[in-house]
Amino acid sequence: MPRTARIALNRPLRRLFDYQIPAGMEPIPGQRVRVPFGHQTLTGLVVETDAPPPEGISLRPIGQLLEPWPVLPEETFRLLSWASRYYQHPLGECLFTALPPALRRGRPAEEKKESWWQAATSPQDLPANAHRQRALLQWLQQQNGPASTQAIINAGFTRAQIRALADKQRILPVTGPENGNAPEPEAVPRLTQAQEQAACQLATPDTGFQVSLLYGVTGSGKTEIYIHYLKTHLPRNRQALVLVPEINLTPQTVARFRRYFGDRIGVWHSALNDAQRLQVWLRVRRGEPVILIGTRSAALLPFTGLGAIVVDEEHDTSYKQGEGFRYSARDLAVYRANLNQCPVILGSATPSLESFHNARRGRYHLIRLEERAGASRPPQLQLLDIRSRPLEGGLSRPALQAIGQTLARGEQVLVFVNRRGYAPVMMCFDCGHMEECPRCDTRLTYHRQGRALRCHHCDFQKAASSECPACHSDNFKPVGQGTERTEETLTRHFPDVPVVRVDRDSTQRKGRIQSILDTVNSGAPCILVGTQMLAKGHDFPKVTLVTVVNADGGLFSVDFRAPEQMLQTLLQVSGRAGRGDRPGKVLIQTCHSDHPLLTALCRGRYLELAEQLLAERENSGLPPFRAMAILWAEADRMEHSLKLLDSVAPLAQGPDLHLWGPLPALIPRRADRYRAQLVFSAGSRQQLNRVLAGICQYLDQTRPPPGSRWMLDVDPQETG
Repeated sequence: MPRTARIALNRPLRRLFDYQIPAGMEPIPGQRVRVPFGHQTLTGLVVETDAPPPEGISLRPIGQLLEPWPVLPEETFRLLSWASRYYQHPLGECLFTALPPALRRGRPAEEKKESWWQAATSPQDLPANAHRQRALLQWLQQQNGPASTQAIINAGFTRAQIRALADKQRILPVTGPENGNAPEPEAVPRLTQAQEQAACQLATPDTGFQVSLLYGVTGSGKTEIYIHYLKTHLPRNRQALVLVPEINLTPQTVARFRRYFGDRIGVWHSALNDAQRLQVWLRVRRGEPVILIGTRSAALLPFTGLGAIVVDEEHDTSYKQGEGFRYSARDLAVYRANLNQCPVILGSATPSLESFHNARRGRYHLIRLEERAGASRPPQLQLLDIRSRPLEGGLSRPALQAIGQTLARGEQVLVFVNRRGYAPVMMCFDCGHMEECPRCDTRLTYHRQGRALRCHHCDFQKAASSECPACHSDNFKPVGQGTERTEETLTRHFPDVPVVRVDRDSTQRKGRIQSILDTVNSGAPCILVGTQMLAKGHDFPKVTLVTVVNADGGLFSVDFRAPEQMLQTLLQVSGRAGRGDRPGKVLIQTCHSDHPLLTALCRGRYLELAEQLLAERENSGLPPFRAMAILWAEADRMEHSLKLLDSVAPLAQGPDLHLWGPLPALIPRRADRYRAQLVFSAGSRQQLNRVLAGICQYLDQTRPPPGSRWMLDVDPQETG
């Protein structure tokens, strides 16, 4: 009787595919295979072998095994199988998310050897018109030893120039330096008494699975505790995972870890090229004792000797994938630690309400670190009421005076503006016309750099005009402020001081983040203007004043998570002030200085505010006290989206299951697609998962209205 294997493909299909196992082939779960699929040949992953063959169907055979070993070990396979069920996402897409792009495309699972080069002749031996080749030879001669191809490219040269010099034998390939030439890592970092007390409460790898919630105020030295913990307790032959929320935090964190662990450190984030990702992935899969510092997707990699997990800034919403496989890296890290029976540390100055709730219930061990490290003290928070005050670029006169006084003392300033661009609206002051996106139900943002109007939802853009397109008046002006406008205002007021803007637009160029960090770390007076990119984890010792342009955004939002996220952002950005030996001050501009959340915020007791918000959530029947999921539908007409959601509503039956909707989304039209949502709330997570599984099966078997599609978000971080 022919043997059968079930194969997962990287397709949005909630099923596996049966193939015949050829004689002499012995596939095992987790292996990559080549299989025929229609008129194509695809890369698949073996899920099950010796499955009962379907009756009356002739199966096509597996083409070949791509490796003699499984690319996904058993533990990673179990993790992703659980995630597929929990997040109701096709297993094939979940499994392939754990592979680097090269392996998804069927490339060999082997490292490409790095080439190293040294100069063989003098630059003067080249023709005078070979300017770049002469520059490359000169650069190589200035290096202390051979240079790798990647280092040469990073220095601004090209592979074509390398090949041209190699063909002329003006540069020669050599053996690269051994890792043993790297500087010796430093010893264990010294901890303060408060840090030592917190570190002593962390579970060690030999105690098995335990979740520690490290609540450490900003500037308390949580990173030093992570390093001390791994340096002291992680065996030399074990792996560790350190998750950080965003790429811009990675260089600073990696530099600090490399001081103590040297080449044991690995890095994983979306800015790596395919070859770099494959190289890191193979280190992890081979079981090398790597300490991997990575963003969200690092939680899915195929570790084989995981001894500890650290999730820094565990509250950050960047850990939740926003499209496709909508997993939470923080929650997967906790489940993974349970599978590996190893400890996990969740660190934050502003823990998420979900994690704090788990600590109150005894599921997590809460560790408090409420003293700043060294001589620094918590900054003084002050509410600045801007009602009836004239504003320039969003800044009041008292704020500008405080900035000037800080710069005069030779210190640095951070101005937080949570909106990029120059102004959120272009409006005619004669007829009232406002420029709207033709593809979305939202207004276009004016970007003065490039004089463009852009939609931040669908990326539509067009040239900005100084004349109203409706009445042709020249009284067509930008309204409100973004980072560009605030930057312009500060440059005008303080022309002798560098004003550095930090947002998604200004940091797209490679190396820009590092250049900004170098400017700030020089210690010279400067002004940083930026969005939430500046609020997370950065250590700027010379910043003594933080000014928040507008703190009111989260007070009256329709999203029930908005107050929590507002408090977290304000406390995180406030924590950038006074981290050195000089006191810090935070000015929070608001039109609601008497709001109880803001007045409580100035007392700086985050856990007290968290208790208050949890009580409100419990009274309202909201997460974390109830499980939640949102079913999204989108189509070319709103009635089609609502019709799709109406069709599944009767399937959601249960004694403690509530439905909200179907309703149009907060932004109903986005990129010419009309979006609606159906919210599920249940007292039991198991009950909710059963209902969602039935709905997904029904939608897979039912043809939706023309042009419609649906997405499911379990444990959503945004409800608008």
